[in-house]
Amino acid sequence: MRRFLSFTTLLAGLPLVIPAHAEQTFSFQQTAGELPKTVAPLSYVIHVATDMDRLSLTGQETIKVNVLSATAEMTMNQAGLKLSDAVLDNSIKADISQNDTAETVTLRFPQNVARGVHTLAIRYSGPILKTPNGIYVDDYTSPNGEAKRMLVTQFEVADARRMFPGWDEPAFKATFQLNVALPADYVAVSNMPITATKTEGQGQKQVSFATTPRMSTYLLALVAGDMKAVRGQADGTPLAVYAPSGLEGQGEFALHAAEKILPYYNSYFGVKYPLPKMDMVAIPGNYQAGAMENWGLLTYIDNVLLFDPKNSTPRTRELIYEVVAHEMAHQWSGDLVTMGWWDNIWLNEGFASWMEIKATDKMNPQWEIWPRQHETREETMGTDALSSTHPIQQTIHNVSEANSAFDGISYGKGELVIRMLEGWLGEDRFRQGMRAYMKAHAYGSATSQDLWNALSGASGQDVGTVARSFTEQPGIPLVNVATSCQSGKTVYTLSQSRFTIHDPTPKDQVWNIPVVAGAPGLPVHKLVLGKAPQTFSVAGCNVPVKMNLGESGYYRVRYESSAFEALLKIISTFSAVDKANLLGDQFALFRSGQAQLSSYLTLADHILEANESNIAVIQEIIGKFDVLDDYLKGSEDRDAFRVYARKSLTPVFARLGWDQKPDENVLDTMLRPSVISALGKFEDPAIMADAKTRFAQWLDNPDSLRPDIVGVVAGIAMKHPDQKTYDIMAGKVRSTQATEVKLRLFNAIAGATSPALIEQNVALAYSGAIPNGRIASALARVADSSENPDLVWKLVKQHEADIRTHLAPWSQDGFLAGIAVYSDSAHIAHELENDPESGKTTGAKIATAKALSEISARKEAMQAAQSQIHAWLSATHH
Repeated sequence: MRRFLSFTTLLAGLPLVIPAHAEQTFSFQQTAGELPKTVAPLSYVIHVATDMDRLSLTGQETIKVNVLSATAEMTMNQAGLKLSDAVLDNSIKADISQNDTAETVTLRFPQNVARGVHTLAIRYSGPILKTPNGIYVDDYTSPNGEAKRMLVTQFEVADARRMFPGWDEPAFKATFQLNVALPADYVAVSNMPITATKTEGQGQKQVSFATTPRMSTYLLALVAGDMKAVRGQADGTPLAVYAPSGLEGQGEFALHAAEKILPYYNSYFGVKYPLPKMDMVAIPGNYQAGAMENWGLLTYIDNVLLFDPKNSTPRTRELIYEVVAHEMAHQWSGDLVTMGWWDNIWLNEGFASWMEIKATDKMNPQWEIWPRQHETREETMGTDALSSTHPIQQTIHNVSEANSAFDGISYGKGELVIRMLEGWLGEDRFRQGMRAYMKAHAYGSATSQDLWNALSGASGQDVGTVARSFTEQPGIPLVNVATSCQSGKTVYTLSQSRFTIHDPTPKDQVWNIPVVAGAPGLPVHKLVLGKAPQTFSVAGCNVPVKMNLGESGYYRVRYESSAFEALLKIISTFSAVDKANLLGDQFALFRSGQAQLSSYLTLADHILEANESNIAVIQEIIGKFDVLDDYLKGSEDRDAFRVYARKSLTPVFARLGWDQKPDENVLDTMLRPSVISALGKFEDPAIMADAKTRFAQWLDNPDSLRPDIVGVVAGIAMKHPDQKTYDIMAGKVRSTQATEVKLRLFNAIAGATSPALIEQNVALAYSGAIPNGRIASALARVADSSENPDLVWKLVKQHEADIRTHLAPWSQDGFLAGIAVYSDSAHIAHELENDPESGKTTGAKIATAKALSEISARKEAMQAAQSQIHAWLSATHH
């Protein structure tokens, strides 16, 4: 699944659970879970009849089960369903006992059921939901203005149980043969091809699909509605991109991406894609998951699958490629080989996040995607440095905790650790290990230890010892660098400690860190740094060497002052990613209290004064300037800092200008909106005046601005709009159907600072203008962009009951934390901590603890920044 992590989600770690230590290779009986392992399903034959008007379903299923130990009870999952009948082996009727709180049903038989294979037949009924989980409807407006209804499923983590009773945990793999009764005019797609279509009465038809390979319940999928497709093929596999009728042409870019990616993955994994087709479907708006890797039926929110040449941006093009690559990577890592339980969700998500970048970079080297992953690194480490972080591998007790595990650690840190391991082992050996892993565990389940064993076998290295130090304990190592001159050589001495932010009592930890060190014109040094310090030397005294060359390692670096000053003198000779890496580490050291803010600002000045133009470096600086501006809220030095920031970024804008140049580098095209937006935030008079002029022209003529500039211009203009202008923009948000454009316009008006308009924005977010699956993130956006999160919190609390009716169950836990996290008010923090919803589930407790940690850490950073920025501005006369 490719969740688009809001700040809330990035904070949704698991401080209340323990790390998963001493993991073993996969064993079905030893794998964690909530269901007993006395019975395991072998196959499901499912018949579902839908009533799209009454939003209800009736179902019957035949499950072939393997009774592993004699038992008189069978416990499986259901959620919101009503079982009316359950019969074993065509003759033994079960007593049915449902536990709706636990989302289970227990079938009790008159006597023990013997070991071996049996057949279980169940009849049931249930609702079709409007929230984006389980089996639900997505109501939307077609391109020609008609009201339409689409039937959608989204089963990860644990919502297959809302469409049929079953063993809804990933280790309980089985085959599935699905039959669905639908409106006769619906186009239906599932994991496998259609084998039969039968017309029924009253405008209905029954569609039957071929039997799936052995897989987990959460990968089963069904989408039906008024859809059309564009089609292609790759390596002999038919490919299709489905979209609401009239929009199918916008799927061409994703289709061509898939045609390039599939052969690459077939070769990389050494196992050819095993299903007879691969379909991708654009879900219009109401799809909170972002994207989902259902085997053979990959589903996406429409704005990350459809590219509209008239309204989509270069960044959208790139995002589509990445997300398609991510979900396609899951067809192997996640679908063919599945984690045994959610404590290893990072095996799915971390690997797919890494592979999406690897594939995107290979097919589109002009995008320079790896250096720009610096942003992912900074976001991930910002979370991982707090006391409330968690290990990549963690003990998961229940579904609530499992939902919370889809966070920046599982995705971001997982990706970064895998990249580090590949860099250490070498690309060829790493790929050999992955091939062995896939072949050994195809159609089965695995643990991290299974992967380490495969990589060790391919490389001859003890991969587990290195990898487990990063996956089974939380946090970030800090490599400390000291230098001395001995016998005409510069001797570098490396030691390690733990890097933390706002953690007065961190637990001592030791990592086995693959370190890469070097500088232009010097040999590269590679070593694995453990508990004991290590040294290496280079010819000549005071020779600068940079650690984490290429930023492939997951660690921070702290140089003693003389080593840092030496690096500063040759900073212009390093690659863009190494400049960004040095900047990121220096700011992080400020956050941790180990360096002055002036060291970051001085480094940024050196880089900008050398006319730096690379997008990765400029966006790193813009990002930190933006953070500092927020830290200075309420400070008398904020205006002076903004003058400095404008002065620093104006030369970058002077090079780029407002308008795209003929044959312009695509990276400059993507950088331009960031630079303009930053200068607008820092209240550059010329930018603000020009933006308002262009905005007025755009209102009269929407074709007057390129799509990538619309959101930036509107965002600047909508900071302080009059009511008439706001009403025009809010009307556009309501009437626009394309999700990409709708969210672009809402994000622009979300920055309005007037209390009256903030109240209107909160109401707009859950009025139906924004799809249900995006309401929580829309409200969080208002809290962040308006600079008045306390008012947003107050308004959300006033309307909380109404808002929650629109949210999927797995977005409920972090909802309040996602608003409060933007506040620096002790009062709001207290209200969040003591709110009944904050302790309602384990997931809510987790989200709350993380938000409180972030609020405290930011308050500390604000105090330090406000103190140090005053001295720096005074000393440098900015």
